[in-house]
Amino acid sequence: MKRIISLCLASLLLLLGGCATVVSSNVTAFNEWPADLPNKSFVFEHSEAQNNDLEYRNYEGLVRTELQRLGFVQQDGGAAQLKVALKYDISARDVHVVEPVVADPMWYGPYGWGRPGFYGPGFYGPRFNDPFYNPFWYGPQVIGQREYDFQLFLRRLNVTITRAAGGQKLYDVSVSSEGKIGSLPAVMPYLVRSAFTDFPGKSGVPHVVKLKVEDQQ
Repeated sequence: MKRIISLCLASLLLLLGGCATVVSSNVTAFNEWPADLPNKSFVFEHSEAQNNDLEYRNYEGLVRTELQRLGFVQQDGGAAQLKVALKYDISARDVHVVEPVVADPMWYGPYGWGRPGFYGPGFYGPRFNDPFYNPFWYGPQVIGQREYDFQLFLRRLNVTITRAAGGQKLYDVSVSSEGKIGSLPAVMPYLVRSAFTDFPGKSGVPHVVKLKVEDQQ
């Protein structure tokens, strides 16, 4: 029994581990991006408090890197043609899971196919292939259930780009990602990259961006 439960737990951990290899984000961008915008100079628009917020400045740096990758140039002062602003948050919800524990008849234990130790001496032979004697003949059997609790975190990012003169909004992207990592700094690089994937993209068309995690999920 312990071996079967261990196998089920191992499968669950592999499944969760697979989910932990990527950050999957729901992205929706609205834009009225000009077909030709020769001057891509920008400046960040933030409050004085945000300017003194080290976490906020770190996320600005991530956005700056993506914008520069796309050909934008930061130009502080009144000469910049565009203004960039960002906001973000994180929230948590509790999840309670009840799932069956299943014995797999195809697992080959020390006593043959099925649960370790289930089959006693003399079990093999004609009776092994007889569904009347073999309770696993018809496939996996539910032998119990297990319960566990965990938290899921919803991480959100919004970035807007507007014209410095007149305030016309050109790009407004929202990114949301739910996962088991509650550290916003750990996932923010992937949220920012997702915000500018296929920039500027089709306006108002939601899509999913999956990015492989380099260090951790």
